[in-house]
Amino acid sequence: MGALTARRDWRQALAVYTTRRMLAVLLMGYASGLPLLLGFSTLSYWMAKVGVDLTTIGLTLSIGTPYAFKFLWAPALDHLPLKPFTRWLGHRRGWLLAIQIALAGAILLVGQTDPVALPIATFLAALLMTTLSATQDIVVDAYRIEVLEDDEQGAGAAATQGGYRIGMIVAGAGAIGLSDFLSWDLVYAVMAGMMLLGMLGVAIGPEPKRPAPPEEFSRKKGEALVLARLRYAVVDPFVDFMTRRGWLVILLFVLLYKYGDAVAGSMHNPFFAAMGYSGVEIAGVTKVFGVLATLAGVFVGGALVARVGILPALLVGGVLQAVTNLLFAGQAWLGLDEVWALAVVVGADNFTGGLGSAAFVAYLSSLCNVAFTGTQYALLSSLMAFGRTIFATSSGWLAESLGWAEFFVSTLALAIPGLLLLFLLIRLYPPKEVAAAAGEAEGRPATSSSTA
Repeated sequence: MGALTARRDWRQALAVYTTRRMLAVLLMGYASGLPLLLGFSTLSYWMAKVGVDLTTIGLTLSIGTPYAFKFLWAPALDHLPLKPFTRWLGHRRGWLLAIQIALAGAILLVGQTDPVALPIATFLAALLMTTLSATQDIVVDAYRIEVLEDDEQGAGAAATQGGYRIGMIVAGAGAIGLSDFLSWDLVYAVMAGMMLLGMLGVAIGPEPKRPAPPEEFSRKKGEALVLARLRYAVVDPFVDFMTRRGWLVILLFVLLYKYGDAVAGSMHNPFFAAMGYSGVEIAGVTKVFGVLATLAGVFVGGALVARVGILPALLVGGVLQAVTNLLFAGQAWLGLDEVWALAVVVGADNFTGGLGSAAFVAYLSSLCNVAFTGTQYALLSSLMAFGRTIFATSSGWLAESLGWAEFFVSTLALAIPGLLLLFLLIRLYPPKEVAAAAGEAEGRPATSSSTA
């Protein structure tokens, strides 16, 4: 009886992926992942193939800066209309369609430039593309949080992550593979056309309900109204976040949850090369098998969030993604250089990383007040990305100083601060207390601060 109940619960947890809203979230996640590699690895591969010097290629990678600062213009996307798009489709879908049309044009524009004759034109076109891509991410994340119920956020995080990685495969392996048969202007034209799938997500997805503006707006006019709206859009999202119990602990946790994973992950490819694997073996295992393992992990993670709650799922993911680093240490100690060993460590690491990422995205989503969704999520995701980037900078020195086996063991220790903060969050937000609050609520509250 217990086994039948457990299977039924898991079937119910997985059934959420079959809804029209979830398909829309999946397609929007795909649209977010597609432009990313077109401005990074695919673009650098193109430039290297046509003979652009490495210094110029390295400088071009600075086009990723908009992803770190997208929270600066997120308030405009939360509160300003974009006629006629928002009048036609609603606030979120209207903004999203307009951005996607512009983004498809920017991708096409990048392909029309010549990185050898005029690299500055390629840089500027790619910067426009990444700026629009970062802007699209703001709306996609806000849409997902607002259109899904609280108990669907785990599955929504998994759908977004899954679609995101599919988009990266298309823009990475797909675009590079096409370049063997098509000129680069046609490759980028094909990639621009692939944005139609994201637009399909806009077409089939419902428009989420928006909270009504504060009543005080109706009592103000002129300059007073302008200042009130500016404060509501720019200041209030941050003030609102700081009203949460243990908000400093939350920010530290967001910064540190992926600490050990980020440090270890940045050295995976150098480690594989040091173990003697060929480029074909590394690409085959990490880009194909590894991506499939990640996709499996994110969908299991989404189902796990629905089954046990966000904080317990974060704990499972955090422990597993730390422990799997020991597989790399074991491979280094034993000197295992067979392809099956590579597949085992990559598969386990990617699966647990995907599981943890799904739970983490669901957690960040749960922190956002639906009145300021885009701004608050953009701030949290920027903090997460900043921490991942900063912490990873020390990984090379650490690996060189300790040796490979000891390096990967040390990354297990680096995961401990994030896990300790997670235990503190569980004490601050006990699952029973959150469940009781959810049961008493009539519909979704204006502030969605539950964390389990």
